[in-house]
Amino acid sequence: MASISSKHVFTQWPRDRVLVAPSLLAARYDHLAEEVAAVEKAGAEVLHLDIMDGHFVPNISFGADLVKAIRPASGMLFDVHLMITDPLKYAPRFRDAGADHITFHVEVEQDADKVIDSIHALGCTAGISLRPATPLEMVLPYLEKVEMVLVMTVEPGFGGQSFHGEQLPKIQKLHAAIQATGKPIRLEVDGGIAKASAELVRQSGADVLVAGSSVFHAKDGDYKAAIDVLR
Repeated sequence: MASISSKHVFTQWPRDRVLVAPSLLAARYDHLAEEVAAVEKAGAEVLHLDIMDGHFVPNISFGADLVKAIRPASGMLFDVHLMITDPLKYAPRFRDAGADHITFHVEVEQDADKVIDSIHALGCTAGISLRPATPLEMVLPYLEKVEMVLVMTVEPGFGGQSFHGEQLPKIQKLHAAIQATGKPIRLEVDGGIAKASAELVRQSGADVLVAGSSVFHAKDGDYKAAIDVLR
């Protein structure tokens, strides 16, 4: 396994610190470098990068070249979420582009153990994600191998969706399962995260909050206030 820089892992922050990960999907595409720098200055620790292939999800977002282009603009941890059917093929490209952490979906038709091992061999931390309809039991066999679990509260593929509260019990149960491992595994939640929903998922055990519109479309462009409210 390649070494992972201590500067770019989730364990660099105390376990009781809730991290905010603005989703680049909601940023202004004509000013991406400035947007990235602005959310970092506002206090975001992590930048969430949603990679969509038009096959695993019904939308296409952006690829490794864009990640590589904005990497020099930020010291944030780059959290790449692969919503694609072939994470084994594309994970190396995103590592080369500057990814620090790579999450893939448990629903893809690939050996999850092999994908996790491959991501670790690249020198990145690994995460596993599940769609709203996927039972949490699907990810439990891999908990002790990953550094993060990502719960989608909305069907992946499009930003700007409303939070689905029926996912809270899943978040709570996953939090309990993570606690039982005794390992510093982060629990990330994505989908409709704003002031009210952020409080609910924090109370349920989430400690990394992905937020798109609520940060990048903040009132008066006050990213710091938006991030502080979520945390």
